[in-house]
Parts: sequence; C-alpha cells; structure tokens
Amino acid sequence: MPNYRQLESVIGYTFSEDMWLRRAVVHSSARARKDIDRDNERLEFLGDRVLGLTMADILFRKFPDANEGSLARTFNSLVRKEACAAVAETIDLGLYLELGGGELKGGGRRKHAILGDACEALIGAVFLDGGFEEARAVIERLWGDKLEIEEETPADAKTALQEWAQGQGLPLPAYDDVGRTGPDHRPVFTTAVRIKGLDSGTGTGESKRSAQQAAARVVLEREGVWSASEIAKAND
Repeated sequence: MPNYRQLESVIGYTFSEDMWLRRAVVHSSARARKDIDRDNERLEFLGDRVLGLTMADILFRKFPDANEGSLARTFNSLVRKEACAAVAETIDLGLYLELGGGELKGGGRRKHAILGDACEALIGAVFLDGGFEEARAVIERLWGDKLEIEEETPADAKTALQEWAQGQGLPLPAYDDVGRTGPDHRPVFTTAVRIKGLDSGTGTGESKRSAQQAAARVVLEREGVWSASEIAKAND
C-alpha cells in the first residue's frame, strides 16, 4: 500500500478524512477491481473549479498593475492540464495512483492526462476535507515559483486573441475573407474576425494571414487587451 503520509508531507496538508485522499488517486480504469467502487472523476471536476478560482484570485491580488491580457495568458498557462501534470510530476503523484491493469501496463503512472486529472482531484479532496483556505495554501505551495506574470506581449495577435477569448469563456474567433483588391502581383486582402457576443473586427494585409493578424489586433485594442503601444510593438 502506498505511503500516503509521505504524500501529505510533500503537499503540506494532513487529511482529517483519509477517504478523500484515497479517492483522489483512483483512476477510472481501476473500477474494474472488486475492492474499488469509486474513482476520482468527480473530485477532478471540483478541483478544476477550485484551482481556477484560486488562481484567478492569486493573480488578481499579486499583480495589481497587470492588464487583463497578461492575467489571462498567465492564468491559462497555470491551470491547463499540462501545468497540472507538471505539478503532479514534482510531487511523484504517479507513485500513488490506483490504476487498472491496462493502464499499469501502458505506463499510466507517467501519462500527462492521468496525472493532470489526479492533481485536480487532489485539490478537490483537500477542499472537501479542509475548506477553501487549505486548498488555496496547497495550490500556492505546489505552484510556487510558477506564479509569475507573463509580461511579454506575443507578436502573434491571433494567438493572443484566442487565449483572451478562452479566458473570457467566449467561443473561439472565426475568420472570414471578405474582400480582395489590387493587382494580382500585389493584392490586398480584407478579413473579418468574429467572436459571438462581440462586434467583429476587420483588417487588411498583403496576405490572408497578415489580414487576419490585423483584424485580431483591432479587436485586442478595442477590448483593451492590448494597448496602443503593444499594437505598435506587434507591428514592428
């Protein structure tokens, strides 16, 4: 049986009810075993929400001068499944996982999807056992030096707009080619970008890609995600 006390020591939290910790490390593949009747999927669902709220609050308070775009980019990088899997690896969470035979043979203890889910489930378990403040403290310890704002504005406006839209819970941007002018050897393309719930943005360029970038920059500036100076930097 895994040494759960060691895991508690690593995360800096001791469970009052061991069942939450034991359930947090049970992958759905282990349900085939007769001695296991519940997995960690519900805890993962809860932990994902606790992590999101906690991270948004931490970033908002820690970086009072950061604009929304920087906050959104940093938030997305810290709560995505890959980030959770990386945290799981630092605490050797894979050693404690309860897996079915197929996943054991297939290297399930090292799979990022399984590790990321288990990390979120662990956060959910701490939340249920000790409350929000204890869960927040564990998140701050485990994410540690990763809690730094991403100050650099990416030159790729399309990427920035997509990340911002995801951070706002909006649909992904859709680009439509709406016009072409000029001679064949030097065409000018016009592209519109649309995000449901927002006014569209239109941009022009000497290629479809540059027109899409220009349209994305229009929306980023209009919504206050990028400042005028950031737009100028992206145009350099």
